[in-house]
Amino acid sequence: MQIQTTKPQQFINITHLVADEVRKSNIKDGIAVVFVPHTTAGVTINENADPDVVCDMLYILDKSFPENDRNYRHFEGNSHAHIKASLMGSSVTVIVKNGRLMLGRWQGIYFCEFDGPRSREFYVKVTEG
Repeated sequence: MQIQTTKPQQFINITHLVADEVRKSNIKDGIAVVFVPHTTAGVTINENADPDVVCDMLYILDKSFPENDRNYRHFEGNSHAHIKASLMGSSVTVIVKNGRLMLGRWQGIYFCEFDGPRSREFYVKVTEG
């Protein structure tokens, strides 16, 4: 699936896109795996009710791993993005039951951009079981 990010760093709620893939699969019980094939972007599950949670997460990640640290050695200048992407991870797995994602009441799936804006992609694989 394609996604267009619009900021240097942002979390985009992709829960509805993943849920659509589950519906299209016609699989009632199994798992859905979301995979991000980028080294400066990731995916995570976190709160989707209060947008301030995402703001706070980005704030702490940026404070802990600032963009312009003179001690970074990577020549492209985006070491902060690689570190943040590794911390978020490149995949999440969600149980599918009765054709629906078994997320908690306040949970959402977020694409995590750390080196944007860019055209990105992620994959969703729904497996029966």
